[in-house]
Amino acid sequence: MANVLVPLAQGCEELEAVTVVDLLRRAGIEVVTAGLDEQPVRASRGLVLLPDMTLDRALRQEYDMIVLPGGLPGADNLGNDARILERLQSMSAAGKYTAAICAAPRVLARAGLLDGKRATCYPGALEANTVPGLDYRDTPVVMDGTVITSRGPGTAMDFALTLIELLAGKQQRDEVEAGLQRG
Repeated sequence: MANVLVPLAQGCEELEAVTVVDLLRRAGIEVVTAGLDEQPVRASRGLVLLPDMTLDRALRQEYDMIVLPGGLPGADNLGNDARILERLQSMSAAGKYTAAICAAPRVLARAGLLDGKRATCYPGALEANTVPGLDYRDTPVVMDGTVITSRGPGTAMDFALTLIELLAGKQQRDEVEAGLQRG
C-alpha cells in the first residue's frame, strides 16, 4: 500500500488539505498528516486541524509521495521550514512524487523542483520569470514527471483523484470518484 505525507502548516487552506487526505484515505492509501510543531493547526478559514503527529516524528519514515496543501500563510510557512525543503529534495532525487496545490507550488520552486518543469498554481502565486525554465500552464492539474501541481480549492478534488490514480491505479480512482457522485 502506498503511503503519503501531508504536512500541515498554520494558515493552510483547509479545503485542499481535507479533500486530499479524505480522498486518498477512501482509496486505501495510508496518509500521515504532520504538524510543523506540536500545536493544532488553525487553517486559513479558522478550521482547527489535529495532525496525526509532528513533522519531526513523521520524517522518521519513508513515503511514496509528499503533498503540500496551499493557502496563505500556510504555503509560506511550509516554504520557510528547512525540513520540508530537504525532504522534497530527497524525495525528488529518489524519483518519488512531490505534489502541491494553490500557493504551495512555490515551495516546490524554492526547493528547486520546478526548474524546467510544466506546472500550475493559484494565479499570481508563482512568477514564471523567477523559476528557471518554468512552463506555466493554466489548467486544473499539471503533471511533469514526478511533480504534480494544481490551481486551488476548486481543483482539489481533481488533484486528489489524480494522486489516487498515480498511487493506486485508474480502477481505484474510478471507484472513489463513483462514490463521490460528482456528475
